[in-house]
Amino acid sequence: MPDELFLRADATARRLKLSRSALYAKAVSAYLEQQDNAEITRRLNEVYSRTSSKLDPQLARMQAKLFKKEAW
Repeated sequence: MPDELFLRADATARRLKLSRSALYAKAVSAYLEQQDNAEITRRLNEVYSRTSSKLDPQLARMQAKLFKKEAW
């Protein structure tokens, strides 16, 4: 680990009143959670890329009529 990163982690652990091990455990946990979320997003994007998200033309016309009646 680079010295600068170690010193920043050490200072942060002291400020948060955590041991360095607890800080590292929290950091690894947050990183792994982020990776899991990224994988879920990747999979959802893959699924949704296979289907059309185009709005049915009749439904689009109906929505447009409703918006004309709304006062913005």
